[in-house]
Amino acid sequence: MYAKPPWSKTYNRDTDKVRIEMLIVPCGIIAVLWNEKFTAIEVLYTFSLWLEAVAIVPQLFMVHHLAKNSGGFVENLTSHYVFCLGGYRALYLVNWIFRVMTEEGYWSPIIWLTGIIQTSIYCDFFYYYITCRVKGKYVSLPI
Repeated sequence: MYAKPPWSKTYNRDTDKVRIEMLIVPCGIIAVLWNEKFTAIEVLYTFSLWLEAVAIVPQLFMVHHLAKNSGGFVENLTSHYVFCLGGYRALYLVNWIFRVMTEEGYWSPIIWLTGIIQTSIYCDFFYYYITCRVKGKYVSLPI
């Protein structure tokens, strides 16, 4: 996306510090080693679950870097966006708990683990987001 105008002019290589291959390769390895059924479609589906669990990491690094350059403050649109991304996954966890309690034999450890990992990655941001919003302040991160 950053290769085409007008976004290509906004890309800053100096702030993009996360090496995505360090996220993609482990997700692929885990998907091959641990899946429900060793078929191409199942391995790809499992890979997508693992990748989704860590896909926000580059964005969180970027948000933290930009906050560091602006006294710790995060733009409203960005903070709301990141909170909503994490919130939807947290609601998935609520759904899975409900399904475990109401559906006999519901068991999906890969989905649960990737969901727990993804939600855990957001927890730090959730804390600062909720704390600042309750106080009626702009979201700020420790720098």
